Amino acid sequence: MELLLATAIGVFTAAGVFLVLRPRTFSVVMGMSFLTYAINFFLVSVGRLAINQPDILVKGRDLTQYADPVPPALVLTSIVISFGMTAIMVVMGVRGFFENNSDHVNIDATEESIARSRE
Repeated sequence: MELLLATAIGVFTAAGVFLVLRPRTFSVVMGMSFLTYAINFFLVSVGRLAINQPDILVKGRDLTQYADPVPPALVLTSIVISFGMTAIMVVMGVRGFFENNSDHVNIDATEESIARSRE
């Protein structure tokens, strides 16, 4: 199970980095989403992959026999934050598309090209 989760984290991270480096806005948004999924999987794996174990400490049980409840709470917070981040990136991408008539991420923006796009 650990090998499967580690492989999934690696695949999502590799796909996310590849897509973030693409020159289109949609690819960047998808890449950031994949990186978010990889981080969420990593946070879940930090809390141990304990099956049928209680999240709350019970008197008389060993500390190795419970699952940590903090990582799932962090994952829920991360999901909410990533949804907001994705919504903002999509809005910025759509606005950039309507202003520049292009979906490309412009890294070499000069003052002249910015002034020309505003006309």
